[in-house]
Amino acid sequence: MSDGITAMHAIARTDVEDFLFAEAELLDEWRLPEWLELFTDDAIYYVPATDLAVDASPDNNLFYVADDRFRLSERVKRLMKRTAHAEFPHSRTRHLVSNVRIRKHIGDDIEVSSAFITYRTKDGVTDTYFGSNRYRLVPGNGTFRIKEKRCLLDSEGLRAQGRVSIIL
Repeated sequence: MSDGITAMHAIARTDVEDFLFAEAELLDEWRLPEWLELFTDDAIYYVPATDLAVDASPDNNLFYVADDRFRLSERVKRLMKRTAHAEFPHSRTRHLVSNVRIRKHIGDDIEVSSAFITYRTKDGVTDTYFGSNRYRLVPGNGTFRIKEKRCLLDSEGLRAQGRVSIIL
């Protein structure tokens, strides 16, 4: 067994949890430019529609969000501007992360899952988004980078506004 494989198996769930908790904190504090730095240059961020299979592709299905790294950076820039009317002033959010599991090793990467609840309150209305996240993380330099994040919503649909204007 090579040193790389041995090192991969040495990754502790608590290290992954700490990383995911730090990601949630960046989102709740609206430190989106810092959050974006958690992603690799070839990263993807998906939020599929609620009636799709876990492994659905945005190539032939409707996704609420299907961003590559460039589109994700544009989303962050837009959300940080005063002209982003849906999120200015910023919503108050609380991202809760639990049930973190290291699912498998894929080459040098790891596949991780977690459960989430995200509360968003704005203009007297509180929305609750809940489901599971599937990550593909790249370990290195004592931390991780996100290569893929797929947010799988467990609700039957979104409330009447039918959109996700925050980062889950």
